[in-house]
Amino acid sequence: MNCLVCKGGEMVASFETYFVQLDTGYLIIENVPCFKCDQCGESVFSMSVVKKIEDLTKIYKKVQSKIFIVDYKQAA
Repeated sequence: MNCLVCKGGEMVASFETYFVQLDTGYLIIENVPCFKCDQCGESVFSMSVVKKIEDLTKIYKKVQSKIFIVDYKQAA
C-alpha cells in the first residue's frame, strides 16, 4: 500500500507511541500497532486499533492522575 501523504513511500507494519492529552493530564500508549511510511514516517492505524485507543482513553479519563503510560500489548 502506498503512503496517503507523500504518495511515494510504502506502508509497512510497525509500532508507534500514541499520545493523548486528557483533561487531567496525559495518556501515553506504547507499542501501538500501525502501518508506517518507509519514506516520510506517516503512521496509519487500523479501525480496531483506533477503537482500542478510544476505549483506553475513556478508562483513563476517569482516573485522576497527571501521566499514564500504558503498553498496548498488555492492555489489548
